[in-house]
Amino acid sequence: MSTDVLGRIVEVVSGMPLDRFFEDRITNPLGMHDTGFYLSAVQAPRVAELQVDPATGKRPGASSAENLTKEKQKWFSGGGGLLSTASDYAKFCQMLLNGGELNGVRLLSPQTIALMSSDHLPPGILRSGYEDMAPTLEMGQSFGLGFAVRTDAGRNPLPGSVGTYYWAGAFGTTFWIDPQTKMFAVMMVQMPFPQSGYYRRAFRELVYGALLP
Repeated sequence: MSTDVLGRIVEVVSGMPLDRFFEDRITNPLGMHDTGFYLSAVQAPRVAELQVDPATGKRPGASSAENLTKEKQKWFSGGGGLLSTASDYAKFCQMLLNGGELNGVRLLSPQTIALMSSDHLPPGILRSGYEDMAPTLEMGQSFGLGFAVRTDAGRNPLPGSVGTYYWAGAFGTTFWIDPQTKMFAVMMVQMPFPQSGYYRRAFRELVYGALLP
């Protein structure tokens, strides 16, 4: 919920709704023209529907094109709800990997990126999470400003470099940025989070397994 509160703070400080702030200050400058909180009539037929839930044999309705093409919502979540494409998401990740700049457009300073991707959890704080995403000492990872951060080369059963930062969405989208290998990766699926863990972990194994010295 902290990121939702942050989204409201952005609205108050900027004097504009969060959807407009994202468009004016982030997505348009980076050329992310397929990213937003709702779909246009042209974009609607391209929406990826959620996969069928094997328990019910039905598709959950959270991502249906009908729901996402309505007029603007009353409230925009700072912590989720954006629609995007793999190519748009890649632009955002490349900007972070570049230290806050993409194609001559700078959104953040390298110092800000370094601060965001540092460990911000003090010793002794209660840590929990979801499986491989848990920011726990046992998993060799912690939490920065907005995402999990790899803090140990070992401990975690998944491959990755110290300093890698990453997170995953409620319906399966996941990304990580590995400054040591100068690499980022994005996987976009549409399924409830508990079902996506297998694919998220397999994706990590396959990408790192393909790297050569």
